[in-house]
Parts: sequence; C-alpha cells; structure tokens
Amino acid sequence: MQDFTATDHQMMARALRLAERGAWTTRPNPMVGCVIAQGDEVVGEGFHQRAGGPHAEVFALREAGTRARGATAYVTLEPCAHYGRTPPCALALIEAGVARVVAAMGDPFPDVDGGGFALLRQAGVEVAVGLMADAARELNRGFLSRVERGRPFVRIKLAASLDGRTAMADGESKWITGPDARADVQRWRARAGAILTGAATVLADDPALTARPDAGAFVPPLRVVLDARLRSLACTRVRDGGAPTLYLHDPALTPPRIEGAAFAAAPLQADGRFDLAAVMALLAERGINEVHAEAGPTLCGALLRGGLADELLLYMAPLLMGEGARPLLAGLGIAAMAQAVPLEMHDLRMVGRDLRLRLRPATA
Repeated sequence: MQDFTATDHQMMARALRLAERGAWTTRPNPMVGCVIAQGDEVVGEGFHQRAGGPHAEVFALREAGTRARGATAYVTLEPCAHYGRTPPCALALIEAGVARVVAAMGDPFPDVDGGGFALLRQAGVEVAVGLMADAARELNRGFLSRVERGRPFVRIKLAASLDGRTAMADGESKWITGPDARADVQRWRARAGAILTGAATVLADDPALTARPDAGAFVPPLRVVLDARLRSLACTRVRDGGAPTLYLHDPALTPPRIEGAAFAAAPLQADGRFDLAAVMALLAERGINEVHAEAGPTLCGALLRGGLADELLLYMAPLLMGEGARPLLAGLGIAAMAQAVPLEMHDLRMVGRDLRLRLRPATA
C-alpha cells in the first residue's frame, strides 16, 4: 500500500480536473492531465488536448522549464514508453530530471502497459502508482472499455415522463424535456466517439444527430445508423451537418455510393437483427471509446438485454403521459419480479425543470 500525502492528493485532484478538459477532443486517445510540483508549489501543468498532439506531460514540462529538475510529476495515466505520433513521455520526464512520478493508474494499452513505469524506474526515478485510481478509471471509462473489453462503453440516453413514457402512441415526443436538459444532452453527445441509432428512428424522425454543445471545441462524433436493409437512405439530415455518418448493413447487400456516407457490413442473427456484440467490436476496431445511443425502445431494450448497456442517461420530466403512450424500453421479457433488472444510481441531479439520473447495471 502506497503512502500518499495530502499534497499528493491535492495535486492529483488538480491533474484529474485538467485531464477532463480534453473530454471532447482527445479521442480515440485517453484523457490525461499532468501537474509538476516542487513540494506544494505547482511549477507546470497541462493536459492532452487532441490525438496526434503533445501529451499532457509535454505541456507541463514546457511550462516548468528547468524547475522540473528534482520535482514530482503527477499524472493521471502511466506515461507512454513508445514512439507513436509523439515521442515517449517517460523519456521526456527522465531528460527533464524529474525525481518522482505519481500516477493514478497504469495504461493497459499494449504499447505501454507497464513500459513507462519500467523506463522511469530504470533511470532512478521514484514511481508511485494508485493515487485516486477509481476517479482516473471513471474519467477514461470509454478508453479502458475499448482496450480491456474490446468494445466501447455504451451509454443509452432516454427521456421519459414520470410514468416512464417516451412518446405518445402516434410517435409524438417533442418536447418531453425542457431546454436545459436538451442542452445537457448535447454535451454528452460531444464527448462520445459515436452516436448510435436505428433505421426506425431515422425513418420516423429524420434526426440530424449532431453534437451542438454550447461552448468549447470538440471533434464531431461519428453517426452510426443500424439499417440492415438500408431503408433509411432517403432521410438525408443524418448525413448533413459536418459530421461523419456510417451505415451498418446486411453483409448480403452491396451499398450504393453516397456522398457524406460510409458503409460497413455487420453480422446479423438468425432473426435478421444485428448481432449487437459484433457491432460493438466493429466500432471498437474503428477507435470508438464511447457510444451514445439515441434510439427507439426496441434497440435500447436489446442493448440492455444483451448486457451491452453500461449506463442509462435518463431525463425524467414532470409530466404524465398515460398508459397508451410508448414505453421506455421494449423486449426485456420481464414477467416476474425475480426477472427485474437491478440498477445502481451513479448520479442524480436537477437539470432545469427535469431530473437527470445516471444509472448503471448492478454489479452484485
């Protein structure tokens, strides 16, 4: 068990806040923050801003200059040890004369995975690992899911009335939630690598599915449409707006050439529906860390039923829509209390007039 001081905790908390500033721009890379300190004095800090650009340690070392010698570097993730689009950060720390590195966690990415710590220790740098590790894992839940599980972290966004209804019987659903909740959704979209929907939603709503956060730079997420028969191609808004669009389809089809669209075959099950686990593996291979699903009750229910839903982002509006309105999720096949899906409350807060719940499948 490592012994960490109050200063160590303070500096790592600062590094984690810095790392989160890259939430909309770093993918497919992880978010990383770095603080370099002489005792309790910060002499340099930085965060990874975009894939292909300098890493957090480089920004912090630039700011610290010669004051990095003999200092402690606090990093939220193990410094890299390989040559990619940038040189190894472990070597940069060694060359700057840093005496101690405190890392929240190791990096499971195969090209790193302990190599950064080994380089530092071989050079005589003191290394301590594990400070605020849970917070660091939560920060990079998508990256870690892709690397460790071979699939993205899947978040399902839902908006419902207090009686759990998402639309009227005829499909009318604008607007269940208020403007503050809708603006909040845009920020969640902006941090996702992909926004996922189904053909039925595109045909019914012709959505744009772009991220439109109120402030800050972001990389437009990939829009992914599950459309086995490519029935929704006439709906064009999902291909507009400056964001890429990928249609996943039946392998037996030969897709047309359409400007602004890419196509990929994805396996189907015997019932003609997509093999959603294979879909997630395909997206992981394309570097997608987080999937933000905005779809109808059938697809959302299938993701949950298949064990692929890592989080439900549920906005509940102070409305009652009645028993004739459409349900939150479909196809769960629950007939008895023993079959009920247990969820854990991860976060609960008011967003304007609406209640926002972040729920995760119970791990017990």
